[in-house]
Amino acid sequence: MEQRLSLITLGVADVARSRRFYEALGWRASGASQDDVSFFQAGGMALALWGRTELTRDAGMPDGSGFGGVALAYNARSRAEVDDVLGQARTAGAHILRPARDTFYGGYAGYFADPDGHPWEVAWNPHFLLDAGGNLRLPD
Repeated sequence: MEQRLSLITLGVADVARSRRFYEALGWRASGASQDDVSFFQAGGMALALWGRTELTRDAGMPDGSGFGGVALAYNARSRAEVDDVLGQARTAGAHILRPARDTFYGGYAGYFADPDGHPWEVAWNPHFLLDAGGNLRLPD
C-alpha cells in the first residue's frame, strides 16, 4: 500500500445543504457529483459528501460502533490492487469490515478498520484517475 490518502468522505445529514456550504466557501464541485454525492478536488486528493446513513451502510459499520461519520479512502490502480491492499491490511492487523465487491458506480471496493476502528475504503474507480505520483484527479 502506497503511503497516500485519496479521498475523505464526510457522512452528512443533507448532501445538498453541505454542497451549498462548501460552494459558498469558494469550492467547486466536480462533474462527478450527483444529487446524492458531491466531490471536490482538494489538491492531490478529494473531499466527498455523502449521506451518513449510506456511508455507514456502505462501510459495513456495526450498530453501536460509535462511527463518527468520516471514512478515509485509498484509491487503487486496479481491481487486483484492491485485493492486495485489503490482504496487506488484514496481515497488519486490520479488521475487514466489508470484503471487496463490485460497486454501483462500476468499480470495485472493500473496507477495513484500523486498530482503533477508523474505516478505510480501498477502491478502484474507473472514473477517477491517479497520476504517476498517486494523486487523485476527479473529472471536470
